[in-house]
This record gives sequence, structure tokens and C-alpha cells, in this order.
Amino acid sequence: MGERRAGLSAWHWLGYSTACNAAIGLFFYWLGGKGSLADNLLISMCIGYGCWLGCTLLSLRDGRRHLAWYLLVAALSVPLGFKLAAWFGAVDVLAPQAPLTGNVWRVLGPALLVAIFAMLLSTSHFRSRELAMELETTRRREAESRQAETAAQLALLQAQIEPHFLFNTLANVQSLIALDPPRAERMLGYLNTYLRASLARTRHGAGTLAQELELVGALLDIAGMRMGARLQVAVTAAPELMDWPLPPLLLQPLVENALRHGIEPSIDGGRLEVAAERDGERLRLRVSDTGVGLDPAASGGVGLANVRGRLASLYGGAARLALRDNPPHGVVAELLLPAANGAG
Repeated sequence: MGERRAGLSAWHWLGYSTACNAAIGLFFYWLGGKGSLADNLLISMCIGYGCWLGCTLLSLRDGRRHLAWYLLVAALSVPLGFKLAAWFGAVDVLAPQAPLTGNVWRVLGPALLVAIFAMLLSTSHFRSRELAMELETTRRREAESRQAETAAQLALLQAQIEPHFLFNTLANVQSLIALDPPRAERMLGYLNTYLRASLARTRHGAGTLAQELELVGALLDIAGMRMGARLQVAVTAAPELMDWPLPPLLLQPLVENALRHGIEPSIDGGRLEVAAERDGERLRLRVSDTGVGLDPAASGGVGLANVRGRLASLYGGAARLALRDNPPHGVVAELLLPAANGAG
């Protein structure tokens, strides 16, 4: 890729130099330069290509762009260019018999000034192009780095969310093995269903609302085994929303949070409702419970912090998570997500 870009740059340099040479030749002919239009164009081309070749060789050697190097290139290219043009048939203004021999600097001086000015202008133009390309490359690398960092962050957030539920469930299974083996077996079955669906979901960056509700259903089945009549559950979602694209582990932590901090601490338990509805071009997910309610001293826990982190990584500022009281007691957690991947 670098060689191809360098080749294209060299051809661009050559084309640019040709256009500048032609313009300078026409300019000197218009000012009354010696010889015909063809002579002025040929002289300009020979000097210009000499300058282009000299700058190219210097750039390939060490890339130095000091003014002294331009002066040296111009000092060599201008007289050599005049002689080369004469060899090709142009008027030789530097020849001993030429009428301008006695005041040769009247020819060399303006040619040197124009050559130096053209080289500086051309180099500035191409340097600005190089800087623009370098900036584009840097931005692309930074974007790729941010994307990789975001993917790593999402993987870390998922890893933080999953163990809490898994360890709690295994602890319950362990306690039930001796007391109620059939119930422990049923809970293991629910856990197997949950893990199978969860692993399939987290291996992909996106899924659907139906898949997330399947996970939530398995989670609530396990919670129902632990809490019995203390937990009442309701899940509602319109059939047309089931294919709505939804990243994993956004809804599940809200359900876990409602169970852990809302209903489980309540002596009487409570009701947990999960609802999905369309709000214009957005998806509104609501998890409400009738548990102990919001604790003003609590920070929201790791689960909610992870959900907010995932929302920021996935949607920027286009999604939000809101918590509010659920009178007479309890909490409502609400996710508002934009349409994605053709949702709707």
C-alpha cells in the first residue's frame, strides 16, 4: 500500500511539474523571452524537470527540505536546463556567441528566482497533501483503537454481570440437593436452559428482543423456584417487537436488580413486571417491581453501572436508563433505545 501510494505521489508530482513548467514557459514568452514559444516551453520543461528530479532524489535520500537544498538544486538545474534545452534544439542563451553573454545574469537571475519559488510552492502543496494523508491515517487508527477498546470494555462488562447470578443460583442448588432433590433438579434444568441461551447470546454483538426475553424468562423461573409464592411475574411484549435488534445483557441486569434489591429484601415479596413497547422510532423497556423501593443512600450497584456503561459504548447519547419510584412502593427501571439494524 505504501509503495502504491508513493508511486501515485511520484506520478502526481510529474504531472504537477509539467503543468507548472508549461505555465512558466508561457509566462516568459509573454514577457518577451528570447526565442520562439517552443524554445521557451522547452527551456522551462528542462529546468523544471531538473528541479523535480533533484527534489525527488533528495526526498528519497533523507527527506530533508531545508532552503539550502532548494538553492543548490536550483543553482544546478537552471544552467543545466538551459544547456539541455539547447541540445534539444532550443536557442542557447548561454552560448559564447549569444547576444546576452555579456550580461548572463539577466537570464539566470530571473530563472533562478522563478525555479526556487516554484519548488517551494510545489513542495508546500505536496507537504500539505502528505500531512492530510497522515492525519487521515492517524484518525483511522484511532477509530480502530477505540473500536477495539469498546469491544474489550463490552466483554469486561458482560463478564462482570454474569457471575453474580450464576454463583447465587449454584449456591441455591447446593442447599437444595440435601433438602429437596427434585426441586434442585428442576432448578438445575432452568439453569441449563438459561446458560445455553446466554452463551449463544453473548457470543454475538446483537440479538433480538425475543432472545433477551427468553433469557429473562429462564432467570425468573429460577427466581420463582427460590422465592415461591413471594414472587409474582408478568412479561408483556407485542409480537411485532420480537425481532427488534437488542444487544445482550441490557434487560437482564435490570431484572436481576429488581429481584435482588427490590423483592428479595421485602418480607412479603412482590410483583415484577417486564414490558416492551414501541415509542415512535424507539424501543421502551420497562422493569417494575413492588419491592422495598429506592434506597437514597445506594449508588445503584454494579449491575446498573454496567448497563449505563454499555449504553454509552453502544449508543452514545442516543439511549438512556431512568429509575423512578413505583408508588406505593417499589421501583421502575426504564430503558429507551433507538432503532438499530433495520428495526421497526
